[in-house]
Formats: sequence, structure tokens, C-alpha cells
Amino acid sequence: MEAKTLFDKIWDAHVVKQVEGGPNVLYIDRHFIHEVTSPVAFLGLKTRGLKVFRPDQTTATPDHNVPTINQNMSIVDELSRNQVEMLKKNCEANGITHYGLGSDGHGVVHIIGPEMGLTQPGMTIVCGDSHTSTHGAFGAIAFGIGTSEVEMVLASQCIMQPKPKKMRITVEGQLGKGVTAKDIALYIISKISTSGGTGHFIEYAGSAITNLTMEGRMTLCNLSIESGARGGMIAPDETTISYVKGRKFAPQGEAWDKAEAYWKTLKSDEGAKFDTEYVFDAADIEPMITYGTNPGMGLGVSQSIPTGSELQGTDKTTFLKSLKYMDFNPGDAMKGKKVDYVFLGSCTNGRIEDFRAFAQFVKGKKKADDVTVWLVPGSKAVETQIISEGLDKIFTEAGMALRQPGCSACLAMNDDKIPEGKYAVSTSNRNFEGRQGPGARTLLASPLTAAAAAVTGVITDPREFL
Repeated sequence: MEAKTLFDKIWDAHVVKQVEGGPNVLYIDRHFIHEVTSPVAFLGLKTRGLKVFRPDQTTATPDHNVPTINQNMSIVDELSRNQVEMLKKNCEANGITHYGLGSDGHGVVHIIGPEMGLTQPGMTIVCGDSHTSTHGAFGAIAFGIGTSEVEMVLASQCIMQPKPKKMRITVEGQLGKGVTAKDIALYIISKISTSGGTGHFIEYAGSAITNLTMEGRMTLCNLSIESGARGGMIAPDETTISYVKGRKFAPQGEAWDKAEAYWKTLKSDEGAKFDTEYVFDAADIEPMITYGTNPGMGLGVSQSIPTGSELQGTDKTTFLKSLKYMDFNPGDAMKGKKVDYVFLGSCTNGRIEDFRAFAQFVKGKKKADDVTVWLVPGSKAVETQIISEGLDKIFTEAGMALRQPGCSACLAMNDDKIPEGKYAVSTSNRNFEGRQGPGARTLLASPLTAAAAAVTGVITDPREFL
């Protein structure tokens, strides 16, 4: 038999039909929806007189537009309130499970799926959101789709997709002190660029990857899309299986035994062919920070911004335009640069492990006087765990306050916007112009690097405190 990649094994098992000379019709196991990309899809179904085909395989929660304070009160912004209310109405009308504001299951869509056990190895998973790639950490094929495709999945539980090329990125060795999964991701993107993964699905491999926790793997896969890839995935192992076992929607009894036996077969065969391969040494990675306006413009926190002397034409123009927006100069050192806001949260770094790391760093320290810190759990479950572990008390003693679950300052679609011209060290996933608010300047980093900035008020190497 021909050696197959992990991606091939899952994809091929879900192909319902091959359109001659065209895409595959792919069956979807789990469909996640939120309030932003679903209303038009539901309207399309209604217009065509169609029902949701398999409502039990769709899960909904509002996250992008929700406020992260006073969630017990009516949402002030009319558009946001309408979208959140419409999601609830559409789910009620179609028999879809909906985890609304304040409910135990509420949170960022890519965080509640794994923590409930809805996300499992071997699945195909889609959502009208680019960071659906997060779920690939479990050895699943997970990718974002557009609104018309959301309608297609609601109507048929299938989607038409061309089969992507395959890439393997291997990271071998032991990570250094203060280096996290977020730093691996930003390092990879800085090396292969924001278009390096275009047309591919990435499988991450190597000892540095298999030594990551599930939370770390989710962070890494979450950022796959920022290299231009369709998604990212990691072969399931004992770490994966231990994480899923016992969760609310995980298989039970004999069904668990059968599922576990199948999951253990989900790995790339020896000799399986990838279209593109990269190999990196974990020892070369240090805590990362971005300096520009795309996630590929990143470097080690101890390093200086490139001079751009080797760039020509549009590359040079883009580089200089980005630095002008950030009000940085070629050759500037990153350490010591002023910080105004710190944001811990999002589907990239809004899990309990991220808050534990941040809390451990700031324990016994005080927030810098002129820095605003937003600590936003990725779900109600994470919020509850933060409080039960007493992490909120550590934050309070450091002069910081815990907020309520939501996408928050990851994107300017809710009240948590960074003011124009201000610098925000953000644990989220995108640093585009205006992403966190009109004129906001975003520096992507790990929870540890964010914590270091929160207590010093400037870009700081977290290793100096560890």
C-alpha cells in the first residue's frame, strides 16, 4: 500500500464524491458557528426553503461582538446586540445547541469545542472563522470557511473543497527558557513568511512539538493560517487522548475503546510524501515579538528591527510603510520600547495554561502605572478555573482585573478597542493595521512576554525574570 500522510488518511475517509476535474465533496463531522458569519447563511436557507440538515452536528456560541464586562446587561451597540440575538433565534428555530452569554458553555468558539470534547482526532471541522485551524491540534482537519460555505454545510453537512497540498514542518530539540508554543509559531512565520504556507495544509512534527501540551498545540495550529496555510495539524498521541478522555462529549465505554484504537492509527506513514518540508532547531528560537503589520514581521525580543537594506521595489515600500505605521525605525532595538496596553486572551492564548503562566510571572509584582492590562478568559470554564485556582487574586494584587469571556481586543468588533496611536502587546493572532482599533499598533507576543511588558511598561525579555 502507498504510504499516506495523516492529512490524506482523514481527508480521503471523508470524501463523499469527486467532482470530475473539480473539487471534492467533503463530509463535515463538526460545524461551529458564531454570530458574525452565520446570519446571512441562515437567511439563505430560509429563502430557499431549506432546513438545517444535521443540527446535532452544529454548535453555536457568540464571541466576536460580545462585551467582556457587564455581560448580564443588554449589549449597548445595536449591531452587536442584533447579531447576538439573531444567533440565538436562528439556533432555536433550527434545533442547534447554543451556548449563550452567561451560560456555563459560553466562550470563544475555538476554545469551547476542545474543552467540551466536541473536537476529536480524525474529524473534519469547519467554522466561518479563519482560526478554525486551532482544532487541528487534535489530529483533525479543521479550516475556516466563508458565509456561502456556512450555508452549504448547514444545508448538506458537506462542503466542496479542492484538496490542498501537504507541508511538514519539523521542529526538533528542546525549547529554551521562556520559549512557548506562541514563540514557535511566530518564529516559523518569520522564516517562511505570511505566504509560505499558501495552498498547503501543515503537519507539525518533531520532538519540540510532541513535547507541547494540548494548549500549546492549539496555539501553534491556531497560527497556521497566518503563514497563508489552509490549516495545521498534529498527529494525536497519549497527550491528545488523555486530554479528550472524560470530557462532556467524548465517547464513553465501548465507543471510547473503539475511538481510541482508531485515533492511534492517525499518523503519517513512514515514507509518506509531502509537497514541501521545513526543519527547524528549537534551540534557535527565543521569545518572539512582532514589529510590523503582519505576523511574519517578527524577531527575537533581544534583537533589532531589520534595516531592510536588502529589500527592493514593492517589498521595500511595504516594509517602510509598515514601520511608518508603527512609528518605528529600521535598526531599532525592540527591548525598551514603550507599551500602553497588554492583552491576554483570544482563541490563540485564552486558555487556562496561558493564565497560569501569566499569573506565575506577575505574582508578587505590580502592573506598570501607565499600562492598561486586559485579561480576558477564552471561555466561562476558563474564567471559573481562574477563580477556583485563585489566579484572579494574584491579578488583583498586581493591579489588574479579570474580564469576562469573549474575543475582546483580538479584533475591533466589540468595545475592547486599543486607542489610536497606542501600543498593545497582544497574545492574539493578527497585527494588521487597525486590527485592534483604528490606528492601534499591535505587537504580537506570548503570555510570558506580555506579562513582562505589563510589569515593566516596556518591551522586555521575559527570560530576565525567569
